[in-house]
Amino acid sequence: MTPSDRLIIALDVPSIDEAASIVDRIGEAGHFYKIGYQLFPLGGYDLARSLVAAGRKVFIDAKLLDIGATVERGVKSLTSIGATVLTVHSDPDTIKGAVAGRGDSGLGIFAVTVLTSWDQATVARHGLPFDVLDLVLHRAEIAAEAGADGVIASAAEAQAIKARFGEQLKIITPGIRPSGAAVDDQKRVITPRDAVAAGADHLVVGRPIIRAEDPAAAARAILADL
Repeated sequence: MTPSDRLIIALDVPSIDEAASIVDRIGEAGHFYKIGYQLFPLGGYDLARSLVAAGRKVFIDAKLLDIGATVERGVKSLTSIGATVLTVHSDPDTIKGAVAGRGDSGLGIFAVTVLTSWDQATVARHGLPFDVLDLVLHRAEIAAEAGADGVIASAAEAQAIKARFGEQLKIITPGIRPSGAAVDDQKRVITPRDAVAAGADHLVVGRPIIRAEDPAAAARAILADL
């Protein structure tokens, strides 16, 4: 896997015009983009289609959660975009519905384990009888049994996921921060090189690139680090 295939740039901005401008400014330094909630109501799915038409990969961060039949129908519709990855929650019926809905489209179904904004205190407030690592592994096991292609997980847990599941589950890791970058609202963060060394297959980077004075240079620096 090349560094450009590993790096997913998060277009977490408030308008389609701004997202398109960032893509233009990044140019050939960006190959794989994430589109999420902020852009969906504004034309995010059309932006995804245009990125795919331009030869780029797209990660649709929808985090779907519903009964299996509903998810199946929704994912079947989403396959028309041509995206590479779609996220769902780590619920057995949801994952099975997504896998059925993607058919032979090649859309990768990735299950969210524990958000990188969570720490042990957050888990405790939710009344869950796990520490963070055990909760991640529990949800990864649900994902594997239900047929997901991979999981969304912090690099802090990537090594344990790879040790248990090997290549059965690919790992996309958010919360990536280059050395010296601000942590912002993330609780469990790691540098790009350390994340790959821990077992992450893809890295999601947003603010350190899209808020940089020169987004293309910021992206190239991360690619070089990889």
